[in-house]
Amino acid sequence: MTAVLLGMLLPMSGCKGGWKAVVAKFHHRKAKSKPNTTDYADIVDQVVNSPQLTILKWADYSNFQPQVQQFYDDRNDELAWTRDGKPTEAATGLISLFADAAKKGLRPEDYDASRWPQRLQRIETIRKTHDTSDNADTVIAQFDVAITICAMRFLSDLHLGRVNPETLNFDIDVPGKRAAFDLPGLLNDQLVDAEDVPSIVATVEPGNPMYAATEKALAEYLLLAQEQDTDAGPRIALPSVAAPVSVGGYYPALQPLLVRLQLEGDSSTTQAPVMYDAGLSASVKHYQGRHGLTADGKLTQATIDSLNVPMDVRVQQLSDSLERWRWLPANFINPRVFVNLPEFIVRAYDPDHTLAFKMKVVDGEAEGNHDTPMFVRSMRYVVFRPYWNLPPSIIKKEIVPHLEKSGMGYLDAHGYELYKNDGTVVTGASIDDVEHLRYGIRQRPGPKNSLGLVKFLFPNEYDVYMHSTPELNLFNLTRRDKSHGCVRLQDAAQMAVWVLQGEGGDWDADKVSAAMNGSNDNRTYNLKTPLPVVITYMTANADEDGSVHFFDDIYGYDKELEAALAKGMPYEQAPVKINPKLTPGETE
Repeated sequence: MTAVLLGMLLPMSGCKGGWKAVVAKFHHRKAKSKPNTTDYADIVDQVVNSPQLTILKWADYSNFQPQVQQFYDDRNDELAWTRDGKPTEAATGLISLFADAAKKGLRPEDYDASRWPQRLQRIETIRKTHDTSDNADTVIAQFDVAITICAMRFLSDLHLGRVNPETLNFDIDVPGKRAAFDLPGLLNDQLVDAEDVPSIVATVEPGNPMYAATEKALAEYLLLAQEQDTDAGPRIALPSVAAPVSVGGYYPALQPLLVRLQLEGDSSTTQAPVMYDAGLSASVKHYQGRHGLTADGKLTQATIDSLNVPMDVRVQQLSDSLERWRWLPANFINPRVFVNLPEFIVRAYDPDHTLAFKMKVVDGEAEGNHDTPMFVRSMRYVVFRPYWNLPPSIIKKEIVPHLEKSGMGYLDAHGYELYKNDGTVVTGASIDDVEHLRYGIRQRPGPKNSLGLVKFLFPNEYDVYMHSTPELNLFNLTRRDKSHGCVRLQDAAQMAVWVLQGEGGDWDADKVSAAMNGSNDNRTYNLKTPLPVVITYMTANADEDGSVHFFDDIYGYDKELEAALAKGMPYEQAPVKINPKLTPGETE
């Protein structure tokens, strides 16, 4: 009956939209936005049934096509972004955001930023000339779909990031987060009729203060990069030094050095220097502290190399960090424990997301395939006075050569013991037994144990965890990638007191100290409330005091990310098997 009725109505309708416009009368509209015209419904339907839209810079939008089709199906193929021939306020708001995408660490041309002025002009010409030709109708329909596609790309990139981190060996489930992101509903129910587009767009970004501060810093560094690029003449690199310059020393480019320090706000001095004085040294020290350098105020070659890095490189670092923030699952956006590998720092946050403390860490050595992997997990256990079970690689590469040189007595002298699978201690074994891994080797608990006196477990297949260490001298280093993959803590006792607060048992500093220095070995506490742990990789961030910090790309992860982004849209999304450089089970 319905088909007959439609057949009768279509010839009489005189509707510009044709069959789709008539069908819309009998189709339940799901969109909450105000109804719009279906005059272009057939053309819209035809456009969205193709995975290519040739007017776009990145014509292939196949990864978003199902969502684009859903968007228009939920609104019966009505136009979304023009009314009465004019672009809506929401449309112009989105186009403005596309143009400013670099301020969010994205690429404006991914959203056709340079093409929108001409399209807007074409829409205005059609309106003024009352052009009702088929070509004009196609322009209007394609304009509408193009905004929808670019809006979905833009919102998705802000919410999820552009590249699936699993393609870069980062163990974070972005595809799962993507499946929960209702783009058609967001556009139809919130954006189409929005008067304040930026406010709605902001809701899809990570709700973490460090993310917001990093985004703010990016806008500032974009201006610095522009200022540096528009300086008269080519940018001249600061000259090298044969040896570090201290206060009272000679440096041939004092004024250019001062200008460079002023650029990022590390110096407010306006008086031209006549020597490398205490003021310059203080400014250099401030700069060094923000750039992962030894902050001693001496003008070293490493400091000069850092000063010579162009501002657009700093912009890229900030953009890379924003990308990685967007990868985090919603329940890890505000983690309780946050390890930033290139910064060599861990931050701990109280339940209200305020910073409890931060401390130095040692993480995986960049050379030797000991890179600490990036992943998110939940801390579930604290182990006091742990054994360290040596991985086979360390037994073969490090222990066996010592035994061949010093004999089996080396094991007991260094706190090691052989054991069977059931934990029974073995005596009377030979070097051959050790070399062929007939028994395991573990280091007995105590202050000389490589894991120190406490470890914190957030179960993962990489056997990576946080622990204390007897090698406290490592925390005096500026660059601290010295472990076999685990994260060593500068003050593990402080971490233990904080982790166990509220767990019952009145855990205070004295009780933690007693557990760490007592005689009860390998004592495990299950946490009643697991703590979200993020191990991530940000070579640029905004610190709690508002200062902006930069760090070396120790693992080369920034280069890998930028190489993936350089391929252009559609960015790689297919999940792959995680294959980190770190060998699971061979950590410490």
